[in-house]
Amino acid sequence: MDQLHQIVLTDTNKPRKRVGRGNSAGGGGTAGRGTKGQKARAGGNIPARFEGGQTPYFRRIAKKRGFKHHRKFKVFRVNLKDLPRYVIEGKLSIDELVKSKKILPNTKVKILGEGEVKEAYLVQAHQISGSAVKKIEAAGGKVEIV
Repeated sequence: MDQLHQIVLTDTNKPRKRVGRGNSAGGGGTAGRGTKGQKARAGGNIPARFEGGQTPYFRRIAKKRGFKHHRKFKVFRVNLKDLPRYVIEGKLSIDELVKSKKILPNTKVKILGEGEVKEAYLVQAHQISGSAVKKIEAAGGKVEIV
């Protein structure tokens, strides 16, 4: 074990081979660079993004303009005529809409006043129009703004 350990230590401490110091030194001629070409020449390093003269990837892809605002939110608008479609057990709840996957979690719900209300509903929303409030309360329902 000690002998093997010694070999590993000597191999790791071995000095690097100095190429390009003549044929008798063992690294002369092309010095391990092959024959001719860009990579054989001094300073002939090619950038990683280089594609051999083909139009580079970053110039081929579409340029996407603008930016995406980090505080932007979506608004889910519900007219009174469509209210029965989203009401569960006489209640329009934001949590129920999210749970039933009708809206995404960070979506705002807005109730608009187009149409008529025939039943008494408990409506929970982020925003609601004035005409919608009047129609819901006239039908015996309640409005809760979150």
